[in-house]
Parts: sequence; structure tokens; C-alpha cells
Amino acid sequence: MSTVRVSKSTKMELLRYASELQMKLGRRVDFDEAIAHLLREARRKRPKLLIEACQPIEGAEEALMELYRERRMDEERVERKHGL
Repeated sequence: MSTVRVSKSTKMELLRYASELQMKLGRRVDFDEAIAHLLREARRKRPKLLIEACQPIEGAEEALMELYRERRMDEERVERKHGL
């Protein structure tokens, strides 16, 4: 087995995660198992989450139009100021 050095704050976070995992699984969990679980979770694909993240938000169209309007105003200001 290898030794891995981590900061105190990282160790505390890992301890919290391991204890939550322990409660979830109903058995003892060591740091190695907690890290392995974290790595598996990081690799797991979540299509539902991706679909949710790609959904347009309410008011996005208006916000985009406002950005375009502000950009035009900025460009007009630069033209007036610098004659470009």
C-alpha cells in the first residue's frame, strides 16, 4: 500500500465523505474505498443531468437580445469617439 499526502482540509473533507458513505452503505469504509468511490462517481455518466443542463432557461431569448443591443451601443460609442 502507498502513502498519499494531502492537506488537513482535504483529509477532513475525505473523512466527511467516508462517513457519509459509511452511513449510506451501513458498514465501515476506509479512505481507500472512499477515494475509489469518488473516482467511480467522477467517471459515471449522467445523461439526465446533461439534458437538464442543456435545457434553455426562461428569459434566455430576452437576455440574448439585450446583449446584442448593448454590443451595438458599445460599437456606436466607439465609432463616435474614435471615428472608426
